Amino acid sequence: MSETLTASLEDYIEAIFHIVARKKAARAKDIARRMHVNNSSVTGALHALADRGLVNYAPYDVITLTDAGTAVARDIVRRHNVLRDFFVRVLSLDDDEAEDAACRMEHAVSSTVVDRFVQFVDFIDTCPRGGNDWLSAFARRCRDVETTEGCERCIASCLDRVRDGHARPEGS
Repeated sequence: MSETLTASLEDYIEAIFHIVARKKAARAKDIARRMHVNNSSVTGALHALADRGLVNYAPYDVITLTDAGTAVARDIVRRHNVLRDFFVRVLSLDDDEAEDAACRMEHAVSSTVVDRFVQFVDFIDTCPRGGNDWLSAFARRCRDVETTEGCERCIASCLDRVRDGHARPEGS
């Protein structure tokens, strides 16, 4: 369903989802306030979303998501959260930049790509050559433009962990 939605309509669905989660229903003015748009823009988007069966909407009434709208919204929110978390945790971007990038990219990234981001982070967490130490080292490199001087120390530390049985061997 979300393939037929524009980025703008996805933003409206996401905004409605968050408002409904907080207040149980949304009003056009809540959506306008959250998205920093005027009420006429909200009305047009609500008509388009209602025509697609994603929202329950009648003028001057509360707005809720249909079951299909909730499914689309959850997918959009998942893509956003996975991207934002990847940008912060793996790429060491600050929260504001990660949030902005996730907002822009969530519309273009398929669920398959998002699943691969999740698998990559899971791999980092479980691979003896990865983990939080590896992510911390990358963050330091981004921050300090570190050279390869610390690589020998890092490799020795990784080997020590493998020898001590604190990391799973490859293939297990």
